[in-house]
Amino acid sequence: MTKKISRETLNLLLIPSTATLTSVLRQHGITWTFMNGVAPLKPNMKMAGPAFTLRYIPMREDLDPGVVDNLKDVQRIGIEQIDEGEVLVIDARGDTRAGTMGSILATRVHCRGAAGIVTDGAYRDSPVIAELGIAAYAAAMNAHTNKTIHHPSEIQVPIACGNVAVYPGDIIVGDEEGVVVVPAHLAEQVAQTAAEMEEKEVFITKKIQSGASIVGVYPPDEKTLAEYEEWKRKRRDRN
Repeated sequence: MTKKISRETLNLLLIPSTATLTSVLRQHGITWTFMNGVAPLKPNMKMAGPAFTLRYIPMREDLDPGVVDNLKDVQRIGIEQIDEGEVLVIDARGDTRAGTMGSILATRVHCRGAAGIVTDGAYRDSPVIAELGIAAYAAAMNAHTNKTIHHPSEIQVPIACGNVAVYPGDIIVGDEEGVVVVPAHLAEQVAQTAAEMEEKEVFITKKIQSGASIVGVYPPDEKTLAEYEEWKRKRRDRN
């Protein structure tokens, strides 16, 4: 069983950028965590939640007749199982020649309380999905229906999405830049470290904007670190 991640940890993971998260994960020896080619459907999308995985394989005509059976279609079964706060992550093999989901199924995912939907393939009805109110990330848009290219094969198994390994329960974090995968067993530690790093980088950026050289500031020397601690103390006193 994957360890349940607290709401507090998920909220902390929403503070740092995905760029900061990748830096922290590298400190743990994990270097390939940012999904390649996967982008938000519109600006200001953010999400953090456990992965619920769906794996597609290439379609085959004898396995994918035109009629959809909601009780046998693995995608439909998964959509009716996804829990509140989870992120549906779809392995489409990076194939964008057809949508992996349309607006009606995405609406159902949203109504079940999911935190987001991610695919390294495409969506159809992308403009509608973008306005549903759920964070949605994809590699492309394509109006073709999924089974012209894809066959839904398995749910809740290890998958690849955007060339990143995703295990069920891994924490999926998305922002305006894209999506990063945080292994569940590291989530609490990464969340705390990354939130602190983000705050420090706000201070460093302000110094650079005020004309400071990067020398002694980025990375910070002892003098800059002391200034940062004083800035942080005053900032927290004001809050």
